Amino acid sequence: MHLKALTLRGFKSFASATTLRFEPGITCVVGPNGSGKSNVVDALSWVMGEQGAKSLRGGKMEDVIFAGTTGRPPLGRAEVSLTIDNSDGALPIEYAEVTITRIMFRNGGSEYQINGDTCRLLDIQELLSDSGIGREMHVIVGQGQLDSVLHADPMGRRAFIEEAAGVLKHRKRKEKALRKLDAMGANLARVQDLTDELRRQLKPLGRQAAVARRAAVIQADLRDARLRLLADDLVTLRDALRDEIADEAELKKRKDAAEAELSAALAREAELEGEVRRLAPRLQRAQQTWYELSQLAERVRGTISLADARVRSASQPPAEERRGRDPEDMEREAARIREQEAELTAALEAAEHALEDTAAHRADLERELAAEERRLKDVARAIADRREGLARLNGQVNAARSRAGSAQAEIDRLAAARDEAQERAVTAQEEYEQLKAEVDGLDDVDEELAARHEEAKEGLAEARSAHSAARDEATAAERRRAAVAARHEALALGLRRKDGTGVLLGARDRLAGLLGPAAELLTVEPGYEIPVAAALGAAADAVAVTDPATAADAIRLLRERDAGRAAMLLGTVAAEGAGARPHHVPEQPGEQTPAHPAAAVLPGQGSTHNATEPGPSAQHSASPAGVAVPGGRAEAVTALAAPAVADLVRGPAALVGAVRRLVPDVVVVGTLEDAEALVAAHPGLTAVTGEGDVLSAHFAHGGSAGAPSLLEVQASVDEAAAELADLVVRCEELAEAQRLAGERRTERTALVEELGERRRAAEREKSGVAQQLGRLAGQARGAAGEAERMTASAARAQEALERATEEAEELAERLLVAEEAPAEEEPDTSVRDRLAADGANARQTEMEARLQARTHEERVKALAGRADSLDRAARVEREARTRAEQRRARLRYEAEVASAVASGARQLLAHVEVSLVRADQERTSAEAAKGERERELAVERDRGRALKGELDKLTDSVHRGEVLGAEKRLRIEQLETKALEELGVEPAGLVSEYGPDQLVPPSPAAEGEELPEDPEHPRNQPKAYRRPEQEKRLRAAERAYQQLGKVNPLALEEFSALEERHKFLSEQLEDLKKTRADLLQVIKEVDERVEQVFTEAYRDTAREFEGVFSRLFPGGEGRLILTDPDNMLATGVDVEARPPGKKVKRLSLLSGGERSLTAVALLVSIFKARPSPFYVMDEVEAALDDTNLQRLIRIMEELQESSQLIVITHQKRTMEVADALYGVSMQGDGVSKVISQRLR
Repeated sequence: MHLKALTLRGFKSFASATTLRFEPGITCVVGPNGSGKSNVVDALSWVMGEQGAKSLRGGKMEDVIFAGTTGRPPLGRAEVSLTIDNSDGALPIEYAEVTITRIMFRNGGSEYQINGDTCRLLDIQELLSDSGIGREMHVIVGQGQLDSVLHADPMGRRAFIEEAAGVLKHRKRKEKALRKLDAMGANLARVQDLTDELRRQLKPLGRQAAVARRAAVIQADLRDARLRLLADDLVTLRDALRDEIADEAELKKRKDAAEAELSAALAREAELEGEVRRLAPRLQRAQQTWYELSQLAERVRGTISLADARVRSASQPPAEERRGRDPEDMEREAARIREQEAELTAALEAAEHALEDTAAHRADLERELAAEERRLKDVARAIADRREGLARLNGQVNAARSRAGSAQAEIDRLAAARDEAQERAVTAQEEYEQLKAEVDGLDDVDEELAARHEEAKEGLAEARSAHSAARDEATAAERRRAAVAARHEALALGLRRKDGTGVLLGARDRLAGLLGPAAELLTVEPGYEIPVAAALGAAADAVAVTDPATAADAIRLLRERDAGRAAMLLGTVAAEGAGARPHHVPEQPGEQTPAHPAAAVLPGQGSTHNATEPGPSAQHSASPAGVAVPGGRAEAVTALAAPAVADLVRGPAALVGAVRRLVPDVVVVGTLEDAEALVAAHPGLTAVTGEGDVLSAHFAHGGSAGAPSLLEVQASVDEAAAELADLVVRCEELAEAQRLAGERRTERTALVEELGERRRAAEREKSGVAQQLGRLAGQARGAAGEAERMTASAARAQEALERATEEAEELAERLLVAEEAPAEEEPDTSVRDRLAADGANARQTEMEARLQARTHEERVKALAGRADSLDRAARVEREARTRAEQRRARLRYEAEVASAVASGARQLLAHVEVSLVRADQERTSAEAAKGERERELAVERDRGRALKGELDKLTDSVHRGEVLGAEKRLRIEQLETKALEELGVEPAGLVSEYGPDQLVPPSPAAEGEELPEDPEHPRNQPKAYRRPEQEKRLRAAERAYQQLGKVNPLALEEFSALEERHKFLSEQLEDLKKTRADLLQVIKEVDERVEQVFTEAYRDTAREFEGVFSRLFPGGEGRLILTDPDNMLATGVDVEARPPGKKVKRLSLLSGGERSLTAVALLVSIFKARPSPFYVMDEVEAALDDTNLQRLIRIMEELQESSQLIVITHQKRTMEVADALYGVSMQGDGVSKVISQRLR
């Protein structure tokens, strides 16, 4: 498993989409400060789930989104994708390649994806944690991470080891189990408490259930006895009623006149009673108002008195001006006030006793009045029942007649509604036919729009496909352009010389004849770069100079600076004859001149090398190409089909001539076999193959591919530059094509949306018409159905009219019979009136006594504390005489406040007294009004009694028999009602089942009694009814039921439900206990696993730390120790470090570099003990010197054997061990750009 690619879009300084492709091994990210190197590390942390804005070097999480520059606007979102090679299955997911993506929007929203599927942050963290990448990102060592390691406490260092060992997921599991255990503890305690409480409730409820069972048996026996006695009474009354039925005609003839006059008197009496009741609350409110105002006035007077006293007290001048009140006087006044308080207290107690007496008397009168009113109500209820019966009959007659009238009106209404419904049905059917024709037209329009819409969608699909293809092509071209640009830049970097040649090129000011690198001045026919470079040898990497003097000066310069060796190509050479002149090198080195004879090559001599050591062109000096040849050899070269090397080179004439002199007899062939054949045929020639192998009669050079020469690199640079120019033009053309395709797609999209909207509008119109069709069809059906229902309802109404007419006639006859019955005698209300008057007087007396008590109470409250206040004032006065000057200002202020309070209280008292006078007037007026109405009521009641007495005298002697008969009827009705309502037995069933002629079943066994088992025993046999025995049976059952005491009728159901709930809770309690034991076992297993994993990880880390420390500090000692070795679950980890030559072990006593190196040693030890798939290090070696850096690099090389390393660095030594380089740069636009160079 390793990281394959990292793509950033809008993340921090990476505004454009930037992709970094990683390979196994060491990848270095380099660049100047502020270019955005560390943003790559932040991107890795962020995409793997980092949630801390400070960890990402920001103030808030939105800071990771590109904020814009002067030349580019800010972006709305940041997106980072990390692609991981999972071919080894290290990640628990069935994909060979996993891409994790994180997106954040500027509005705060965010998304997480795994291979394009939306997921949660937790899913990403769990996926990575299973592969050794902890949630705390220990694999990423960012800037400042070393400080956190150095300043970490022992538990912090333990956390680093735990994270690398994968302990955190076990701790999370334990924490989850502990949370469940805590939550379960409360539930367990609650269930235990509920179970205990139910267990305590079961015993008394069980006893109640047993009593309820016994009570049910007694109640059954009691009910049977009551029913039999009730049936006996009913039979007896019915027999007596048959003997006492008398004619009721006389009563109907003589009652009307007296009853009418009595009704008028009773109505007036009721009216006066209502007025008296309405006046009573008014009188009560007036009395209450007067009472409350009296109390308020008393409190205000007390406040005035107190304020005046405080004014007098505060107004006394200090001792220096005038001595205050004598403390002895105040103490005497306090004694006098206490005497007054004692007198008022005694008066208050007397008033309260009087109040209790009056209240008790008023309560007695109210009870007597209530009893009398109940008696009168009972008598009046009987009269009212009869009047109510007459009114009910009268109402029933009127209701029946009203129903008859309503039925007739309903018949007329239904007939009219039926006609109207039939008309609506016809109208709805006509409208339905018209709209149906419109729907047919809309269908045609809809079909046409659907066809056009489908065509437009097909065109849109084609436009989208074209736009997508153009976008993909443009993206591919842009990627190719970026790759070529990076290749061009990397190749250009490869042209920079770091040996003696570079020193010479940097010293042009001292070497006037220096022309520049020969590789830049000479060009080679395309495709021949490798054979030409092989033929030229070191001359391909040489520096061009004008003459031997310049070359000699250059060699001297290299010796002076000890800068190594360099090859030089001379642009002029001495002629073979004495009169030869050096060839002139043109001033424009770029001028292309055909090859002609020039200078011979001279190997450069380095300052520290032996002069006899062969130079860069030694490989040719031993060949025939480096010696004079007969004059016919040039003709032989020309006659061959193979091209000569000298003919493949273009450049300044002087340099081309030097090349001809250097390789006059070298030709280019295809393969090594061709070279063998050529040399065998022409031993004087040298052949070079297309792969760079050189073969002559006396010298050969070749093998596998070597490092490219500057000539080849320069050719590659030129080729990359040409391709880059073409790709730039191609990208612009494709961008324009993409823009045009986008415009076409936008036009097609607008057309599809327009047609879609028109189609939806047509659908809505069609749907509206269809809804109208449905509505009209429903209206037609509803109207037809309504007409049918009206016809049926009219028939039913006709039947109801007939029934109501018959019922009205029958009720009218019953009303006539009821009106002729005699009326009841009105009760005497004189006792009630007397009790009501006495009660009112008692309430008035109670109110006055209550007012008197409250007055004394308020005065006691007003005096309460005044004596103590005077005593305190006396003490204060004594003390104040020594502090008079200090208290002068405060006393004046208190005098002003008290005076203001007294003034305000007097104003309030004046208002209260005015209100009190008004309240007293209102109370007197209410009492007078109520007394007047009560006197009128008494007169009217006397008149009613006189009328009732007269009516009673007229009817008593005549209708006594009828009254007795009515009483028996009422008694019979009461018995039947009692049997039905109280015992649930119909009158017919009561006599037939429980009558005196029925046998009485045997009674149930009493408590403690055992019934005989023999069914023929007399105790188990029914017997004849005898009333004394049933009465005795009833009394015995009542006594037995009373002896049971309070019976809970729901005890049986409650006991059963409670018993079931207790069983359920007991089972739940056992389940909770079992679950708790399971959680404790899980916690124990987790602790054991954590202890095992940490112990193993610590031992491995400690072992690796000793080795790594000894390598980083040769001769030094370092080790890890546990703070609490006996408790591996909670122990911390300390570091002891002793560099060579020092005796200190504490980290704080080490130098900064030593501390940093120690922190690096700890991190590397953790990495080696528990390897992760990759590690990211951000300038961890910045504070190290060359020696320590080299040691760390060796350790990095060991780490790359098991892990992938991504290193942010400025150190050249670190770059040298890298397998690939990524360069990060930032131009003036403030946007980071990346180029890459693979070194191995």
